[in-house]
Amino acid sequence: MTEWLLSGLASTGIPLLFLVTFLSCLMVPVPSSLLMLAAGAFAAGGDLSITAVVLASYSGAVLGDQAGYTAARLFQTRIDSALVGRANAARMMAAAKDRLSRRGGLTVFLTRWLMSPLGPYVNLTAGATGFGWMRFSVASAGGELVWVTLYAGLGWAFASNIDMIADLSGNITAALAAAFLAVLLGRHLRRSVRHAQ
Repeated sequence: MTEWLLSGLASTGIPLLFLVTFLSCLMVPVPSSLLMLAAGAFAAGGDLSITAVVLASYSGAVLGDQAGYTAARLFQTRIDSALVGRANAARMMAAAKDRLSRRGGLTVFLTRWLMSPLGPYVNLTAGATGFGWMRFSVASAGGELVWVTLYAGLGWAFASNIDMIADLSGNITAALAAAFLAVLLGRHLRRSVRHAQ
């Protein structure tokens, strides 16, 4: 599928980029970050406009977040039923609910780019639990701006080394996520020790 999307990016360009970033926010497994890297590289080569790449990616991502949030508000019972029996989805929803209740807007912001696999679940959880729409929207818009400018910008800046950047960006994101989780685990352990004493 990735090769098909990359070849489609060369021919369809901006509409495909919008669609893929939109779908990625709704739990559709598409390589949106890789596509943004490639679009940034195409823009550096003059095949696409970097402004159009950023606007399409950003618009798709923000609208995808809003669609997930709104769907959960309107169809919470149906979404809950659809997730029954899917252990991974249930675990992700529980993690999203826990993080959202503790860190609110920061969770929304970070799950747009740093902990992105959790992002669609945070969208659903925020909508289902009545998390404030304005607070969600501001944090979502800020986080998506970081995600889009990071990936499209890396693709544009390092177009001649796009394979290396794709590998590097995945490693950096994984390292940042691991460090963030280590800090959270350390805090949790410290609290547990305090309560045990």
